[in-house]
Amino acid sequence: MKNNGDTTRVTSMHSISGSLDGSDCIIQIYGMHLGRKYDLLDQICSIGRDPQNTITLDSDSVSRRHAMIELTDSGRTVRDLDSTNGTYLNDIQIRSAVLSNGDLIKIGDTIFKYLTGANVEALYHEEIYNMTIRDGLTQVANKRYLLDALDKEFSRCKRYERELSLIMFDLDHFKNVNDQFGHLTGDYVLKEVAGLLRRRIRKEELFARYGGEEFVIVLPESGLDIGLRFGEIVRKMVEEHKFEFEGQPIQVTVSVGVATVTAETNTVSDLLRAADERLYEAKRGGRNLVKG
Repeated sequence: MKNNGDTTRVTSMHSISGSLDGSDCIIQIYGMHLGRKYDLLDQICSIGRDPQNTITLDSDSVSRRHAMIELTDSGRTVRDLDSTNGTYLNDIQIRSAVLSNGDLIKIGDTIFKYLTGANVEALYHEEIYNMTIRDGLTQVANKRYLLDALDKEFSRCKRYERELSLIMFDLDHFKNVNDQFGHLTGDYVLKEVAGLLRRRIRKEELFARYGGEEFVIVLPESGLDIGLRFGEIVRKMVEEHKFEFEGQPIQVTVSVGVATVTAETNTVSDLLRAADERLYEAKRGGRNLVKG
């Protein structure tokens, strides 16, 4: 679900004197060039696949003239330019909408975050830090943060002889979703699953995107029995949830593997490997199952 790459070409545009202070920008938080910052210095910033746009995104999911961000009397406004796949603001498809600080703009398979205000530089650096710990699409912890946190939790578990379990799950036949409905639908499913389960995670637990369609939940102070019950909750929540993208219903299920730290678990890699093996047992068993 990644871009084939994006390039930027800045074209000369007329600026409104006194209306532009250089404090507005968008940052790419999902796509090929994470962290790339685009200052909104002109009245209009156009975005699309055509090289004549202010921001060029070289992706099949982006129209030649996809969207623009315009300075209006109401403020910065994002407008869809009759694109094929639509423009989304905070996961809602829009024709035109005034932007607020922190808004997420999705164009094709790229997501931008809009920043504005006197402290925009501080917000920018904060967002760059967030990119090191959070997945840009699903907004849950990323693999890097997961491994760091899991390493600390594993050491604590071994030192104080505490229980620790790990759930690993992925979406069944996810490639078929992308192939049949397109990557934008696949992105929607990943975000919907993450949002659905994030509300079920307690403060002391950790939910992360491990990679692709694979997710991990870390359960401190929890044995295998608790892990298996939680895994069944995850499986059932996804199976019973209504997934629908642009009027198209999508059946989504997950396969779940659960592992716990034992005397034979010497490293974090051992724990992850054990959960991964249980996950593939669930897949070989017919999918939409929990194995531990």
